[in-house]
Amino acid sequence: MDRGANVAAVVGIGMALTIAVSFLMVIPIDPAYLVLAPLSGLLIGWYGNQRAEQLRSRPGRVLANAAWSGLITGVTFALLFLAVKLFFFSLDPGYRDERSGGALTCQAGPACVYARYQAAEGGADALIEEGITDLASFTDWYWTGQMGSAQLLIGSTLGAALLGGLLYLPGAPRRPTEHEGAPQQS
Repeated sequence: MDRGANVAAVVGIGMALTIAVSFLMVIPIDPAYLVLAPLSGLLIGWYGNQRAEQLRSRPGRVLANAAWSGLITGVTFALLFLAVKLFFFSLDPGYRDERSGGALTCQAGPACVYARYQAAEGGADALIEEGITDLASFTDWYWTGQMGSAQLLIGSTLGAALLGGLLYLPGAPRRPTEHEGAPQQS
């Protein structure tokens, strides 16, 4: 990979961390996170090639750079997503707003997450329809869903990064710049 793609991958890690803290920890809005990850991939796929000053005549290299920086960014998004989910899943104390019926009576951690899902409007019936009847089946179901979301984050971020690389190509330089070995003009 070009140095620019490596720089873009590091920038992608920083973007993923910033977005994870903003939309998972501070304001827990999963859909925003799922939308911003691919948008970040789009930007990173373009940026890695721009940073490397990749040439229009090298579309394979452009896509490789985009794929590398997009993959690193997507995996970072997925790992942060799973880490935050694990944090909250493991430590849920069962607290709810008084308007929602007050605190749940449960053992902190997965049992409170399960109780929270059951207490949601129609939640208990929906869980039973899914075949979830106890904490163990709930835990399996919950983490299967979270892993699916993590895979979606990786795939959509990588796909968007490749699109970013393709969008870079029409505006890419045709010839190397002076510092890359092009003859200097007097």
